Amino acid sequence: MILSDAAIRHRTTVFVLLVIIVFMGLSAYSSLPRESSPDIKIPFMNIVTVYPGVSPGDVETLLTIPIENELKNLRDVEAITSVSAEGASIITIEFEPSVDLDFALQKVKEKVDSAAPDLPEDAEEPMVLEITTSEFPIMQINIAGEVGLVRLKDIGEDLQDLIEGIRGVLRVELVGGVEREIRIEYDPRRLAGYGLSPNDIVRAVRAANVNIPGGSLELGEAEYLLRVPGEFEDPAEINDLVLRQDRGRPVYVRDVAVVVDGYKEVETISRYNGRLSVSLSVQKRAGENIVRICDEVRELLEKEGPDLPVGVEMTVVFDESKDIRNMVADLENNILNALFLVVGVIFFFMGLVNSIFVALAIPISMLISFAVLSALGYTLNIVVLFSLILALGMLVDNAIVIVENIYRHRQEGKDRVDAAITGTSEVAWPVITSTATTLCAFFPMIFWPGIMGEFMSYLPRTLIITLSASLFVALVINPTLCAAFMRVTHDPKKDKKRGGMTRFTDLYVRFLGFALDHHVASLVFSAGLLVGIIL
Repeated sequence: MILSDAAIRHRTTVFVLLVIIVFMGLSAYSSLPRESSPDIKIPFMNIVTVYPGVSPGDVETLLTIPIENELKNLRDVEAITSVSAEGASIITIEFEPSVDLDFALQKVKEKVDSAAPDLPEDAEEPMVLEITTSEFPIMQINIAGEVGLVRLKDIGEDLQDLIEGIRGVLRVELVGGVEREIRIEYDPRRLAGYGLSPNDIVRAVRAANVNIPGGSLELGEAEYLLRVPGEFEDPAEINDLVLRQDRGRPVYVRDVAVVVDGYKEVETISRYNGRLSVSLSVQKRAGENIVRICDEVRELLEKEGPDLPVGVEMTVVFDESKDIRNMVADLENNILNALFLVVGVIFFFMGLVNSIFVALAIPISMLISFAVLSALGYTLNIVVLFSLILALGMLVDNAIVIVENIYRHRQEGKDRVDAAITGTSEVAWPVITSTATTLCAFFPMIFWPGIMGEFMSYLPRTLIITLSASLFVALVINPTLCAAFMRVTHDPKKDKKRGGMTRFTDLYVRFLGFALDHHVASLVFSAGLLVGIIL
């Protein structure tokens, strides 16, 4: 075969290529992002609009229907469903699996903007939410202690800012604690007595609680920007706001209302071991390395731990990187076990050196696969790791055929180069055909439609990459190594043993001869065995 012949005759080039493969594969393996599941695009989008204090019927009339009317003209949509609940409208759009979600997201936002003028002014702005697997938390941290929820919330917010500064972190959600809230509780009778309404208080507070630009001031060559600070520093300042003049007498906020410095109504509660706590959920960006992010978060927690108040403790209650470490460790253990088993089995039939030639197909094929996966932007996730483990048993098939045939020609007296060229050329096309049939069995899975198809498509792609790498190793690397290092023994007894003529193979030869001499009975027995298996 031309490729194998060229590799054998230019062994130095192949050895240099082998060194490059080793370095590229190891580098790719160390840099491949680790995550539990593939980051796939889910063709669903939610449009959430909040309108507090409004009944479901009014939510449907005022929010859901106007937005749905604009969304009807969207293309590539499978279905649009909506839920109108008290104070909120949730519209779900299901797109066709083949749609470009980035383009679809832009179109949905345009449609929502078009519906905005028809929505009530006091309703919150609609939120367009894209659903992706990367938004699920990868780590959860609980902060508990006997310092009160206010202090725990402050500690959680400080830690939240620090974690969001880590490269690869998308956001950190904080649950639990209480949030400060300044409330103006007005007396309706007093407002009516002064001829005022609640909106007058709102307008007065909004107008006063602002920082006003003051222009610029030039002093010589220097120019200074001026501003007039007006934001409230103390809630008590609100009491002195003037709402109107009543017969020359100013009406203050304190005349009609009470300013309360309190806390918002608790909407979320977090507990840890029965104690009130705050919880932080860490989300990563798509394609980032979960293991690295979790390690950096743990380092940050260890660094901040000594500065916490007495009695406050931080506990990691969920860490997805542990499962990923276990999966990667399983892969590494399987590779090592496969190497030892292959060496042991092949050594029994072909000797130590030849068994090493065959066993090398596993790590070299894996390193090539890692380099290709990294170049394609894949991650080491559960589907890719399962595919690699599944392919382990098939990586040596081609190498066994090539190396064994080369060894047979060496036993016949040919030199290493001629044996490698002849032995490879004789079985090259059967090996290619065998690998192609295996690849064809997995290839249709690439076109599996839907979300599950996109999720599982990593399996056939990884298998195709890995088995193609093993074919390259069998046709290029193995013949070159055999041409450079293969040795044969001239001991007839060892030759006979290494040729596979053991007691087991003698028994097999006699059984095969009996089957060929009684072919009709063999076929009837096989048919009966098939029927028995089906039953």
